[in-house]
Amino acid sequence: VEAVHLIADGKAPRIPQPKEGATYERIQKKENAEISWDQPAAALHNWIRGHDKVPGAWTTINGQMVTFYGSSLLDASVPTGQELTIKGASRPGLVTKNGLVIFGNDGKMVLVRNLQFEDGKMIPACKYFSADETAALELTEEEKKIAEDIR
Repeated sequence: VEAVHLIADGKAPRIPQPKEGATYERIQKKENAEISWDQPAAALHNWIRGHDKVPGAWTTINGQMVTFYGSSLLDASVPTGQELTIKGASRPGLVTKNGLVIFGNDGKMVLVRNLQFEDGKMIPACKYFSADETAALELTEEEKKIAEDIR
């Protein structure tokens, strides 16, 4: 109550904000968001979530910059999946039906749900190895008739 009265009376102390550290501009650069793999799982999760969406925490997979989005700590047994070599990681990741499982230096796991490639294409992490597959759309006879009517 006293602070409110001081403000209302125009007598509240004014402390100028220092210029140093007054912006977040430097941490928003993509080059500052690379994942350092020598950390426990909780730190990896915090790093990925802290950079989600802008600028996006990234690493190198197969010589390409890949950005991770949507992480969560995974407290379960190691799931089955296809191994994925990640540059700098001490242990390969696992592409599972739920996403990409990565490991901290403490052996604990983080689940990453979405990946974005350098060309801007974003995919669910569980589709990493099937990202290049294309499925042909096949219409039933009824759907073909509707498509023709629409044309």
